[in-house]
Amino acid sequence: MKIFYSPVVVVILFLVFSCNSKSEKNEEDLKKTSEKVIPELRLHIDSLEVSKFYEDYPKLVKFQSEVLDLYKEKKSTQLWMDNKGVVEFGNTLFNKYKGLEAEGLRANFPYNEKINAVFDNIAENKLSKIDTDLMISNLYFYYVQKISGADEKTVTKLEWLLPRKKLDYKVFSDSIYEKATISDDKKRKMFSQYYKLRDALHRYREIEKKGGWKNVEVDEEFKSFKIGDSVDAIGQIRERLYITGDLKENDKSNVCDTTLIKAIKNYELHHGLTPKSIILKEHIDELNIPVSDRIKTIIANMERCRWIDPELEKGKEYIEVNIPEFRLYLIRDHEIAFVSPVVVGKAMTKTVIFSGMMNNIVFSPYWNVPTSIINKEIKPGMAKNKNYLAQKNLEWNNGAVRQVPGKNNSLGLVKFLFPNSNNIYLHDTPSKSLFERENRAFSHGCVRVGKPRELAIELLKQDPTWTPARIDKAMHAGKENWVSLKKKVPVYIGYFTAWVDRKGELNFYKDVYQRDESLIKLLTEE
Repeated sequence: MKIFYSPVVVVILFLVFSCNSKSEKNEEDLKKTSEKVIPELRLHIDSLEVSKFYEDYPKLVKFQSEVLDLYKEKKSTQLWMDNKGVVEFGNTLFNKYKGLEAEGLRANFPYNEKINAVFDNIAENKLSKIDTDLMISNLYFYYVQKISGADEKTVTKLEWLLPRKKLDYKVFSDSIYEKATISDDKKRKMFSQYYKLRDALHRYREIEKKGGWKNVEVDEEFKSFKIGDSVDAIGQIRERLYITGDLKENDKSNVCDTTLIKAIKNYELHHGLTPKSIILKEHIDELNIPVSDRIKTIIANMERCRWIDPELEKGKEYIEVNIPEFRLYLIRDHEIAFVSPVVVGKAMTKTVIFSGMMNNIVFSPYWNVPTSIINKEIKPGMAKNKNYLAQKNLEWNNGAVRQVPGKNNSLGLVKFLFPNSNNIYLHDTPSKSLFERENRAFSHGCVRVGKPRELAIELLKQDPTWTPARIDKAMHAGKENWVSLKKKVPVYIGYFTAWVDRKGELNFYKDVYQRDESLIKLLTEE
């Protein structure tokens, strides 16, 4: 272990050994002066000592290159300690590490006992000063990695293809001694939804600590409750809604009244259900999902938020589609300018989680039938019926099949293109009744828009020549017409089963593609 002293310290030590004839007062003054200088001492940590550390602690080897770069950046000196012990920044980091549970993460550092001994049981810390400093540096990179979410390879395996901000440890290390970097996590500028879900997590954990909620018990023959019905289960529903704040006051009545129906409608609205004036079995099933499961759902979606580049939501105009919500939003100047229900892909033909840049609107479009549909549906249909193509308004086109424009076209009267390798786009549909359903996963992968005309009007506001009247005419012209947007619009297709809306209401949606379970397993196994 090498120790380097500054010239001032060398002079002080020389004076201590050569000036025994000085008065006690002078010696006392010298002692005070040395105390002011000695805390500035920093041990030198070179690459050989770093390598030896990882031989002793191999579970941390994935951070070796980052740790080496960090010490090189800081002139190979101690970062977290001085001769008095761990500096303030080190203690701040440890407190944040211990608080990972509040972030929906496990504080499971590979050498947990070692790091705890450094901070909680100082007398039990058997590490050398150099190893202690290196252990804290590894804790730092462990913490940064955790709060930044799963690595890109893992996220891609989970079929999440939205753009992600790459993790750059150097950005963190450049300001490693700035307290705000660690203690004020909002300085990290994470996706804003993350903080909203974190607050929701805290609220639901408080509910869990108080015992959660009891199941609403109904008979096997139960079909519905309506205003005027009186039974014990209605009192249980009232208590359940009161716990989550859907019902502001609980009078403990067992009679179903307008106040309870209003509360259950509010509950339905925030759980992907169509509000109704009666209480059905599906509502009871939803109410009986345990608080522990709701907490897991919140945690899974907090992790998804870690994968989102916060720069995305700073755009002036963009479209976002949340698959489990079956809804599309056009955001302009940070406000919701337009909302539409959507139909997404079936479980067997999932809509891909990705992004693109919308550049064209096509009125009265042809539908170029994908090869997979030709093989699975059209060819078998042709084999049974020689007039199949004509009856479906289909025609051959250079060896492929397309459907001619018109009201019966599968793409409806307009489509919205954002070029991508997944061949996914937004479009109208003649099957309007599907938008009335709660579960709207029916397509082959593309996103069907419930209000396509209104979306076209909104997107073409940038071009005054495209009036609503002209748009209507183009949609019903029966002739394909491509229109280029003057400014491309980003489109983000995401997957969130828990979401806090702009009114601060927590919403839960059904996991239509069963993606939550694998993500929760990934987070709990770490």
